[in-house]
Amino acid sequence: MILKDILSSPLGFGAAPLGNMFRDIPQDEALATVEAAWNDGIRYYDNAPFYGAGLAELRMGEALAGKPRDEYVISTKVGRVILDELEDVSARQQGEKSGVFAHGRANRVLNDYSYDATLRSIEGSLERLRTDRIEIAFVHDLAQDFWGDEWIARFEEARVGAFRALDRLRDEGVIKGWGLGVNKVEPIELLLELVEPRPDVFLLAGRYTLLDHGRALQRVMPMVAERGLGIVVGGPYSSGALVGGPNFEYAPATPEILQRVARIKAIADRHRVSMKAAGLQFSLANPAVAAVIPGASRPSRIAEDGAALDESVPADFWHDLRAAQLVDPAAPLPGGA
Repeated sequence: MILKDILSSPLGFGAAPLGNMFRDIPQDEALATVEAAWNDGIRYYDNAPFYGAGLAELRMGEALAGKPRDEYVISTKVGRVILDELEDVSARQQGEKSGVFAHGRANRVLNDYSYDATLRSIEGSLERLRTDRIEIAFVHDLAQDFWGDEWIARFEEARVGAFRALDRLRDEGVIKGWGLGVNKVEPIELLLELVEPRPDVFLLAGRYTLLDHGRALQRVMPMVAERGLGIVVGGPYSSGALVGGPNFEYAPATPEILQRVARIKAIADRHRVSMKAAGLQFSLANPAVAAVIPGASRPSRIAEDGAALDESVPADFWHDLRAAQLVDPAAPLPGGA
């Protein structure tokens, strides 16, 4: 599967906010946001059981109910099974993501990358999303930011479990493709060095943005491009920091990050370029990138993303970013700038 072949546009919808990420989002606001995305022509929707313990999938399933199924693409994730029993949300051990979905459902989240759990995870997602199929399955959070020193052991669990289950599901036509959905580059590097698994696409969140792209540029992007695979860039606004938000990497932005944002914004203001346009168009300039999926929790944000994608950005803006050493010298820039 080549991801670009099944997408009608490189702009997708990241559903993490629908799981009450950082705040308690009213149901009608969440549904209206998905409806706004649909009306704006967005046809790629990314989700995960982890987002609010199934809340984001339930909301998306309701919002897309009745839409022509052949007209849109869904990706979701495996590695978590959502149970009917409840748990103390504040007691969940979720690495650097602890507390991000404190306002989500209280259903117990079972972390499990085994073969059988992967099949159970897909079944649960299909039910919550109210669909008979998903196109792409990402193995979620198989990285240091969630697991710390245990991540290699968890990766091995997925190698003999989730990877094989997803290879089988793709071969049987249940899904079109699979890969990793992570916030770190090392798991992708490790998977691409293995012989047995046959991934198709990767979701890399936060690691190929204007604020942080050096490590991905060195190894992951070339490895993906050489194999004819694709990258979905999650979090193109770096958890909101790039566009004036307070958070970077699910935590308050450091003074260093805020200073970098201010330097980029000064150049953007001089050229009358929006920060959203700068962020989206930078990520998409890399030939390995098939799509970007900014998250949104308000309908108004959808129109902003679409406008940012279409905004005309002068080549001098990119030249000035390069001259100020705010982008890696090797990073591809829009229009070959």
